[in-house]
Amino acid sequence: MEDSAKKIQEEERMIDDAFQHLIDTYLASRHRKKVDIITKGFNFARQAHKGVRRLSGEPYIMHPLAVAQIVCGEIGLGSTSICAALLHDVVEDTDYTVEDISNIFGPKIAQIVDGLTKISGGIFGDKASAQAESFKKLLLTMSDDIRVILIKISDRLHNMRTLGSQPPNKQYKIAGETLYIYAPLANRLGLNKIKEELEDLSFRYEHPEEYKQIIDKLAETREHRKSLFDEFTQPIRKALDRMNLTYTIKARIKTPYSIWCKMQNKHIEFEEVYDILAVRIIFDPQTLEDEISECFRIYVCASQIYKPHPERLRDWLTHPKANGYQALHVTLMSKTGQWIEVQIRSTRMDEMAEQGFAAHWKYKEGSKTTADSEDELEKWLHTIKEILDDPQPNALDFLDAIKLNLYASEIFVVTPKGEFKTMPADCTALDFAFSIHTFLGSHCIGAKVNHKLVPLSHKLQSGDQVEILTSKTQRIQKEWINFATTAKAKGKIQAILRREEREQQKQGEEWLNEFFEKAEIEPNSINVDKLCEFHHIKLREELFQAIGSKNIVLGPADLNILHDKAGGKGNSWVKLIPFLKKKPHTQKAKEKAVPVPAMKIDRKKTVVLNEENIQNFIIAECCHPIPGDDILGYLDKDEHIHIHKRHCSVADKLKTSDGNHILATNWDVHKTLLFPVTIKVSGIDNVGVLHEMTGVLSNQFNINIHRLTVTTKDGIFDGEIQLGVHDVEDVKTICNKLKNMTGIEEVTRID
Repeated sequence: MEDSAKKIQEEERMIDDAFQHLIDTYLASRHRKKVDIITKGFNFARQAHKGVRRLSGEPYIMHPLAVAQIVCGEIGLGSTSICAALLHDVVEDTDYTVEDISNIFGPKIAQIVDGLTKISGGIFGDKASAQAESFKKLLLTMSDDIRVILIKISDRLHNMRTLGSQPPNKQYKIAGETLYIYAPLANRLGLNKIKEELEDLSFRYEHPEEYKQIIDKLAETREHRKSLFDEFTQPIRKALDRMNLTYTIKARIKTPYSIWCKMQNKHIEFEEVYDILAVRIIFDPQTLEDEISECFRIYVCASQIYKPHPERLRDWLTHPKANGYQALHVTLMSKTGQWIEVQIRSTRMDEMAEQGFAAHWKYKEGSKTTADSEDELEKWLHTIKEILDDPQPNALDFLDAIKLNLYASEIFVVTPKGEFKTMPADCTALDFAFSIHTFLGSHCIGAKVNHKLVPLSHKLQSGDQVEILTSKTQRIQKEWINFATTAKAKGKIQAILRREEREQQKQGEEWLNEFFEKAEIEPNSINVDKLCEFHHIKLREELFQAIGSKNIVLGPADLNILHDKAGGKGNSWVKLIPFLKKKPHTQKAKEKAVPVPAMKIDRKKTVVLNEENIQNFIIAECCHPIPGDDILGYLDKDEHIHIHKRHCSVADKLKTSDGNHILATNWDVHKTLLFPVTIKVSGIDNVGVLHEMTGVLSNQFNINIHRLTVTTKDGIFDGEIQLGVHDVEDVKTICNKLKNMTGIEEVTRID
C-alpha cells in the first residue's frame, strides 16, 4: 500500500512539474499572459483523463501536456492553442462533448478541439482507414483555422517520440502515415525542424538497422567534419568581422533520413554523399530593409574567398518559397577540393525557417515578405478547400491529391502582364492554366511559352513567360489527366469528367428506355443485365455511360440477345475503350490461384516467413522484396498476406489508407530458396566486357542468368540482368564484384 501511495505521489509531482514547465515556457514568450485559461484547461483535462494510462504506463494527462509544450515551446503558439492542445483528446476519449467544451471554454477553443477530434463514419467508405477520414475533417477545419493543423502536427510529433511502446505493426502504420502526410504538411507550413524530426523518427522505426548504421557513421566522421568546418569558416569569419556584422556561423548536418534517401535514390554508399555538411551564416541586420542587401554583401564576400559553383546559386530572398522560407544558398569550392553549400539568412529568416508560419505573428508589423508569405498560405489553403469541395471517391485518390500540393519544389513563372506566380517544379502549361482559373484550364487549347507555341503537356521552367490560348468549343479530354501534375488541375479535371460521366449515364439510361419502349421489351434489370453481359460490361452504370457517350449504339444484335435469338454474336456496335475491355482468362486464372494462408495470424505479433510457410504469402511485384529487405505484410479483404518492402510506394499508401491491416513481418530464410532480382549495369562499351561480366556471374557465383538485355550508344552500354539470388547479401556481393571490373561504372539493384 505504501509503495502504491508513494507511486501516486511521484506521478502527481511529475504532472505538476510538467504543467509548471509549460507555464514557465509560456510566460517567457511574447504572447499576452492569459495563464488563467491554460490553467483551467489543464485542470479540466486532468480530471477528465483521471485514472487512464497510456501504453507506456504513464498517466494519460502527460500526453496532452507534452503536446501543449510542443505547441508553446517549439511552434510558438498562444493561450488559445495551448488550451485546445490540453483538451484535444477529451471529446474523443471521455463522455464530454464539443458542446460541453464550448459552454466552458467558448466557441473558438471548441471549434479547434472539434477539428482535432477523430471521427467515425463513411467519408471515404467503410474500407478507408479512420486516419484518412480524420485527416479530411482536419483539413476542412484547417481551412478556417490554421491552428488546428499546427496542434495536430504537435500531437503526431509526441506520438512519434513515444512510438516505442507500440507493437511493430502499429509502428509501421503510424510511421507510414507520418512520412506520407504529416512530414510533408510540416514542410509546407515551414516547420523545418519538426519536419526533419518526424522523418528521422519514422525512418528509425521503419528501418532500424539502416538508421543505426548512419548514426554510427555520422559519429565516426564527426571530428573530420568539425576540422573541415573550422578550416572552411575561418577566413569567412575574418572577412565578416571586417564588415562589422553581428553574426553566428553554424554547421548544418544532413539528417539521417535525408542521407538515406540520397543513398537510395542515387544508389551510393554513405561515403559518397558529399553534401552532409553545409554552413549556415545567420546575421542581425541593422533594419528589416537591409536584410536582402546584407545577404548579397555576405555572398560577395564569401565568393571572393572561395570560387562559387556557377549553377548552384539559389535566391529565395526576392521570391520566398511558398512555405515562407527565405535565404540565399551558394555552393563554394573549399581548399580541400570539396563543394560546400553556404546558406545565408537573417535572424528573422532563420526563425521563420524553424517555426514556419507561427513565427509570422512576431514580425507581422510592417514586413512585406511576411505579408507575401501569408498570401501564399491563403492561396494554398484555398487550393486545399477546392479539393475538399469536390473530394475524390476514395481515400487514396484524396490523399494523393493533397500530397501533390505538399512536397513539390518550386519554380517562378511570369504571366503576360509581368506578374510572378509560384508553381511546383515539373508543372505543365495545363497546370498553369488551371492555377489561374478553372474556366481557363478547361477551355485551353495550347500555350505560348516565351512567345513560342507549345502543347498543353509542355513542362515549364523557372522564368518562363506563359500565355494560355483558349477556345470556347474546347472540352476537357481524358488524356489530360496524364500530363496534369498539380493537385488543383488533377482534381478539377477529374471532377469535370465525373460530372460529364454522370450526364452521359443519365442520357444513356434515357436512350436505353426509349430503345426498350420501341422494341416493346420490358425495361427490367434482367434485360439490362443481358445487355451488360453481351457487351462485356460489369456494371449497369457503365452500360448507361457507354450508350450515352455513343461508344455503344444499340441495334439488331442487341434485340436478338434480348429476344434470346441466335445471331447475337459479336460486338460490332462496340467501339473498344479501356473500361469496356474484358479481362483475359489468364488474369482470372491467376486471381483464383492466389495462395491462402494455412496458419492463424495474430496481428499483434510479428509474422515470420520461412521455408515451410512462404508459399502462403504473396510477394509483391511492385517492389520484389527478398530476404534481407525490411518488409511488412498487408492483409487484404480475402485474408491473403501481401509482402512489400517497407519503403515501397504502394506500401506507403497502404500504411496511410488502410493501416489497420498492416502486419509486422520478418524473414527467417536460410539460403535455401532463390528469389528473382534485376541488376542494372552501365559502363564503357569495351570489347569483351559483356563476356567477362557473364563469366563472373556463371563461374565465380554459379548463377543462372534468366534474362539479359543490353543497349549501346556512343561507346556507353546499359544492361539489365535478371538472376536468382538467396538474399540481399548475395546482391551486395555480386554488385561489388561487378563494380570492380574494368569499364563498369555503375551497378545497382532495381525493383
